Amino acid sequence: MSPGKRRGILIGGALLVVVTVVAAFFLLNSGGSTPEAATGETTVERPGAIDPNSAITEYLQDLSENNPDAAARLTDDNAAAAVTLRTTRNTLNPKSVAAKLTVLQPAPAGAKQTGGTFSMAWTLKPGEVWTYDVPFELVLKDGKWLVHWAPSLLHPKLEAGQRLVVSTAAQDTVAVADRDGKPLVVSGAGGVRPVDGNPAPLLRSALTGQVTAAAGAGFAVERVDAAGKSVERLFGKVAEDGAKPLVTSLSLGAQKAAQAAVDGYQGSAMLVALDTGSGDILAVAQNAAAGDAPKALNGLYEPGSSFKIATSVAAVQQSGLTATSPVDCPGVATIGTRTVKNEGFELGATTLQTAFARSCNTTFGQLALALPADGLKKAADELGLNADFEIPGINTELGKVEPAASKDEQVEDGFGQGRIQASALGGALMAATVAGGKAITPRLWHDLETTVVKGYSPPPASVLAEVRKLMRAVVTSGTGHAAAAAGNVFGKTGTAQFGDGSNATGWFVGYRDKVAFAVVLENSNDSGPAVQLATKFLKAL
Repeated sequence: MSPGKRRGILIGGALLVVVTVVAAFFLLNSGGSTPEAATGETTVERPGAIDPNSAITEYLQDLSENNPDAAARLTDDNAAAAVTLRTTRNTLNPKSVAAKLTVLQPAPAGAKQTGGTFSMAWTLKPGEVWTYDVPFELVLKDGKWLVHWAPSLLHPKLEAGQRLVVSTAAQDTVAVADRDGKPLVVSGAGGVRPVDGNPAPLLRSALTGQVTAAAGAGFAVERVDAAGKSVERLFGKVAEDGAKPLVTSLSLGAQKAAQAAVDGYQGSAMLVALDTGSGDILAVAQNAAAGDAPKALNGLYEPGSSFKIATSVAAVQQSGLTATSPVDCPGVATIGTRTVKNEGFELGATTLQTAFARSCNTTFGQLALALPADGLKKAADELGLNADFEIPGINTELGKVEPAASKDEQVEDGFGQGRIQASALGGALMAATVAGGKAITPRLWHDLETTVVKGYSPPPASVLAEVRKLMRAVVTSGTGHAAAAAGNVFGKTGTAQFGDGSNATGWFVGYRDKVAFAVVLENSNDSGPAVQLATKFLKAL
């Protein structure tokens, strides 16, 4: 987890692409919901404060406490203020901000506006504090005092259509390169910005923010117009010679292939790819339908049958099964007190490999019930789903797997429909662990270390050898057969119902050679499209 080191789940927030990951911190601090009246009737409380002093004092306090959403609600243009405050805060990436009231003009009785001045102090780097005074206006609207919103509230010279950017070099220079040295982010007179095409939109703030944090002698804040052309340098100085670029783990080729794959899907789609040897995050992609919150990195979903990878690890390691062990796959079975069904098929007496390839729920419900109460959690631990990493610039959640609270829940957990949760990143890490045979530490940077908050140890090699057989059979003769067009692919499909059961999330988790991947499609109601999307991605590599 990073950068705010939180422990919650962030799913479905509404952010702009330029806000991406860092804005998750702001959303968690954006205040509560509308209160209810004592009568039980819901009331809509108008934004603002009862007096001018409270309005400006609360606004400045929210700015200083890293809470732009709450500050925006104290203005007369909530939407515009929220976007501008968030994006500016993430662009400048300050160590701290201090906003203090200096002058408040008294408002005559009956007056509907007043004003004053406050000071802003941005601590941008150690020893680099940018201070200036800002004039402001307050307006009375519907009985509440609000701060009149204008771009000049961020800096008195900032005009409509303009924005603040950080620049580290006088001429355009590569600020972030991919693992092969190809440029992803440049810095120059127009600030720190992605290369043309913005190949990693979900990671824009993560990449540009680390450039700002790592900037050496060259560090300036500039005012630019809507086209990104520098209008004026407001603070600091730039380096005449560009500094050595930061190197990220991303592969430009893999990132473009992943983004093209999700963008070609009409519904909500996300894809994460990892290098099974180094732990490099090769690609993180999400389409517009999935929204702007970084759900590919920290959105938790029921994994459905893709979790049968963990159930198989448990069955092989704890129950002594192999890929050829005989198992039973009825179409419908009462397991404990639960009635479990397959999706319109039964195999009868078969092998573990065939039951896995065809995704037989009745088989895996029976296997789960035969395990100790913590059996599935132990397997999930060994596959990294309960691990925790702090990766500079991004906030991650891999999964959440706990011992089942009951035998019925244990049955459902066996095919990923109980309380099991995983993210796309967690699914890719699980596949990478099977492929590489070792614990994987995901990393976004070659220059900046990932902190292992909670590590893990992989299953024994003999166990993983059996699980690889199962995952290969999914593609050669099972539910993932469409991926055979992409070569020697290993995988597991999943369809996970949620809510009232009328909708389901589609999954395909797997690997080919040294690339592990996970595809998650919200509300797809079928894993087939996830297999097709993964195949498109792999064929483009």
